[in-house]
Amino acid sequence: MAYTNTNFKTKKALKDALAAGKPVGVFQPGYGTVPVDGTISLEGPHYPAPHTWYATGHMKGGRLVKVV
Repeated sequence: MAYTNTNFKTKKALKDALAAGKPVGVFQPGYGTVPVDGTISLEGPHYPAPHTWYATGHMKGGRLVKVV
């Protein structure tokens, strides 16, 4: 599971940021890396807060371009 650089409290806030054209960085804490192209799993808000949302994201050229 990956996190976004901005600690979005809701999946809607993440989707709104992408719709507004804001760049959203993604990182993989611990073991592993985020793929440059492909599908990733996202969760939030950041640890130690309990995760309240999960999403599937699509990476293209190292950027998060879509969240489902």
